[in-house]
Amino acid sequence: MNEQPPLLLSIALVTETYPPEINGVSMTMARLVQGLVARGHRVQVVRPRQRGESWRRRRAPAAAAAPAGERVDELLRPGLPIPGYRALRLGLPSTRALIHAWRRQRPDVVHIVTEGPLGSSALRAARALAIPVSSSYHTNFHDYARHYRVGAFAGVVESWLRHLHNRTAVTLVPSRDILERLERAGYRNCELWSRGVDVELFDPARRDPQLRAQWGAGPEDCVCLHVGRIAAEKDIPLALAAYAAIRERQARARMVVVGDGPLRAALAAKHPEVLFTGAVPTEQLAAMYASSDLFLFPSQSETFGNVLCEAMASGLPCVAFRYAAAAMHGRDGENLLAVPLGDRQAFIAAAVRLADDPALRARLGSAARQAMLANAWDRVIDRFEDVLRRLVLRERTMALEALCT
Repeated sequence: MNEQPPLLLSIALVTETYPPEINGVSMTMARLVQGLVARGHRVQVVRPRQRGESWRRRRAPAAAAAPAGERVDELLRPGLPIPGYRALRLGLPSTRALIHAWRRQRPDVVHIVTEGPLGSSALRAARALAIPVSSSYHTNFHDYARHYRVGAFAGVVESWLRHLHNRTAVTLVPSRDILERLERAGYRNCELWSRGVDVELFDPARRDPQLRAQWGAGPEDCVCLHVGRIAAEKDIPLALAAYAAIRERQARARMVVVGDGPLRAALAAKHPEVLFTGAVPTEQLAAMYASSDLFLFPSQSETFGNVLCEAMASGLPCVAFRYAAAAMHGRDGENLLAVPLGDRQAFIAAAVRLADDPALRARLGSAARQAMLANAWDRVIDRFEDVLRRLVLRERTMALEALCT
């Protein structure tokens, strides 16, 4: 018997962040789109127009070099800067425009990435057209509210997120601890969908002595690295405090902070001993991971933590709190050092311990690389495909049964 060919889908992916914006969600979505298009799916990316872009509907950058580039396009919608984080934009309500667009070219499924007005509009439009809808949970917005002077509204935000996700057929969640928290909070139909890492790009072989020399680090000097948005919710001052404790014992230790955000200028002015590089191209970032000796990841607001997996894939020993990606892929004392959530002194102590022990760093870094080899993107895209195909087939079966009754 001949096997049936895989079901190819037309997917509308709705997100308020996408490259060239640099953050975990945008980079995850770009890689997902690339993988889906390479497998033959058609993808429409619906997102806010970024500053300086024309309104013309255009091909997505993710498909620029792909032979199947005709299977992906972008539908740009109006947006406004997010208060307190002007580098990102919030999509404005667009229900009528999406209904019009999807009547002309109907997707098989709509996947909502972000829960702002644009995501809510997509949900209303899809339901009006009887298109199945899935969603994914990427950011602890109710936690972030406390860092952007709107903490009084955290409960309202949580209620809004729960309401939106519970109106979709399935919510994909990146880590088991976040899934359990959401279920306790009343979220329904949650399923685990982890994040992948490019193990060919993020590779210990990219270690570069010349880059270390530019940082003022010799072969035996310990270089501490942090990568991510320079924002309040990332708690970068804790990473800097850990570095200060290391530097008291190792005067030649160096600290490099990669990324941009609203706190970058203030932190750089306060810590002239630290190199703040701003955002860097991905190839350069891979070399920075591999050329460092210790990754400090102090955030307690992640739903996953892509940068931690990138560091581990690069053979970089890490210190992190025991949750999200660190709990899902890490083993304390085996491939990283994980400390109890909220224990700031334990974080600093773990960083000092790792900086003082080159043999421990080598062992953890090697084990971290091996752990990430099993977390390549192909498996993550397989899972996403399976969920969406199951959803579409279920909707088609229900429609067929309705016709037959």
